[in-house]
Amino acid sequence: MVKACIITGFGINADVELKRAFNMVGANAELTHVNDLISNPARLNDYQILGFPGGFSFGDHIGSGKVFGSLFKQKLSGSMNKFIESGKLVIGICNGFQVLVKMGILPNLHSDWSQEVSLIHNDSGKFEDRWVKVAFNPLSPCVWTKNLSQMDLPVRHGEGKFIIGSEGTEERILKENLVAITYTSRNGKPVAYPDNPNGSVHNIAGICDLTGRVFGLMPHPEAFLIPENHPLWSNQNIETARGLEIFKNSVDYFR
Repeated sequence: MVKACIITGFGINADVELKRAFNMVGANAELTHVNDLISNPARLNDYQILGFPGGFSFGDHIGSGKVFGSLFKQKLSGSMNKFIESGKLVIGICNGFQVLVKMGILPNLHSDWSQEVSLIHNDSGKFEDRWVKVAFNPLSPCVWTKNLSQMDLPVRHGEGKFIIGSEGTEERILKENLVAITYTSRNGKPVAYPDNPNGSVHNIAGICDLTGRVFGLMPHPEAFLIPENHPLWSNQNIETARGLEIFKNSVDYFR
């Protein structure tokens, strides 16, 4: 059975939902405190998937995901590199996405864990908490988004604006199709606020690394696990919890 390690501790608050998502698609997901992983990095060898949930890790001090990302980079970079190089999968959602980009593992174009992109305060200047429509890039190498179409997912963040550090990095991210998921319009018009809830460049909602196995996104697929999660489930006769499709792709990858 595919085993997933869900990181918990110090302000993370969407760990139980992420664990449930993996269990619902046939994985065996376990919660692991970050301190337990630091004290015994070999525990990563027991898993095929590593999940960084949403929340407010370390209270978002000095920036969302910054402390957690620095801790992982200092204590677990060697183990993480081996984990990824062995063909295993990593996902970071919302605060987990912020952690991945600030530790430098996304997009990691130079394979040196240097931070190349970031997620900063929303253009609106406020916390955005609602459902948005997203689209998936069919050309992306991302394992997690394979064969997916547009879907509705909730966002809930104050620092979700995706920015890129240099023109060279931007050019390569676009050329390599590392943008796996984008915010899209509900009415066919050009995408703008509130369809893009934070002002992200190129309407980017999530990216993957060059392998397609490390994936980070701001929307919360783990918050759409049953049809009734959707605010319009009764009016629109929604019968499928489409957030599960992202997690199913990861389990199917190993099968």
